[in-house]
Amino acid sequence: MGIFDSIAGMAEQAMGSQGGDTAKVAMGLMQTLQEHPEGVQGLMNGLQQSGLGAHAEQWASGATTTATPEQVQAGLGNNGMLEAVAAKAGLSPEMTQIALTTVLPMVLAHVAPNGQAAQPGDLGSMAGSLLQKFL
Repeated sequence: MGIFDSIAGMAEQAMGSQGGDTAKVAMGLMQTLQEHPEGVQGLMNGLQQSGLGAHAEQWASGATTTATPEQVQAGLGNNGMLEAVAAKAGLSPEMTQIALTTVLPMVLAHVAPNGQAAQPGDLGSMAGSLLQKFL
């Protein structure tokens, strides 16, 4: 996957064993969003449809409103994103949804500032700067 593989490798080296799973989940989410036909807007739509629209709007505006792993499952489970992120991160869906409680607010603030979803082609360049938040 090119840029994502490079960034993930740098994250693993920089983070060692601490925080590595969170960085893997962040990169897995970015990869999934880039590959998903609806991209960031698909993520926003899925969260809206599952009742997490207020959370998504707050996250996109930079707020760190907490979500539970169950809410993450509800928000991402219906569109297959949770499983895709888990596969890309090399983690179980359960571990991934726990990490996503931290990752989702950061990613949405980065790729959907003020609710304006980034285009899939822009996500590669955003991944590097997003990863700095995890280092």
